[in-house]
Amino acid sequence: MNTSAPSQPSAVIPSLRYRDALAMIDWLCKAFGFDKHAVYADGHVVHHAQLTFGRGMIMLGSVENGSPWSQRMVQPDEIGGRETQACYVVVADCAAHYERAKGAGAQIVDELATKDYGGSGYSARDPEGHLWSFGDYDPWAVLTA
Repeated sequence: MNTSAPSQPSAVIPSLRYRDALAMIDWLCKAFGFDKHAVYADGHVVHHAQLTFGRGMIMLGSVENGSPWSQRMVQPDEIGGRETQACYVVVADCAAHYERAKGAGAQIVDELATKDYGGSGYSARDPEGHLWSFGDYDPWAVLTA
């Protein structure tokens, strides 16, 4: 049974934690093309922030914001640079996005390549080690084709 909220533009919203969340908000906007939607902070501690990318969104906060949610999460450098999940972001021009991210200092972990399942994509780490995947393959387009 599908229990999604059809009126919402994005039904799944990843949530991340950063040690320097304010700096990462600026970096994510510069390097990956996110836009600030909301930032709730006291000094250097971000309690909650929302960044948008087209009709998608991520939420983030400071590691030390004291919330129970933050206590359940670890940073990639605390577990050998590994992740248990990563964000995939559909981009219109993958080659241009790759160049933008690379120019902003993103650590490219999988070079831009054509994928067997269609489209092109690449993977990168942000300055705090979180893993991101970007591509022009749009699974929604496949479902509606």
